[in-house]
Amino acid sequence: MHDRRLTDSPWFWLLVFSLFALVGIAVISPKYDRRQGQIEGRFLGREQAAAERARRAAGLPAKDLAAEAGEPAMTAMTPGRRLIPLWPVMIAVAGVAAASAAMLVRERRAIST
Repeated sequence: MHDRRLTDSPWFWLLVFSLFALVGIAVISPKYDRRQGQIEGRFLGREQAAAERARRAAGLPAKDLAAEAGEPAMTAMTPGRRLIPLWPVMIAVAGVAAASAAMLVRERRAIST
C-alpha cells in the first residue's frame, strides 16, 4: 500500500491558503475599515451633492448640506457598518477552509483503508 504524504494533497494546500487568507483578512480589517469609511464618506457626499444639484435644477429651494453633514443619519458611516463589508469574504473563505478540511479528512481516510 502506497501512503501519500499529507503535503501531496491539493486539499491540504487549499486549507493552508484559506486559513492564511482568514488571518490576512483579520489583520487588515481595521485598516480596511478606516479606508473604506473614507471612500464611502466621499461617495455619500458626492451623492448628496448630486441630489442637491438635481433639486436646484428642478426649481426647488436649496438645502444647506453643511448643516446636515453632522447628522448621524448616514448609518454606513459608523465603524463596522460599511456599504461594502468584509464579513461576506470572511464567511466565503471560512467555508472554503471547512470544505477543504472535510475533503482532506475524507481523502486521508480513503488512503488509510
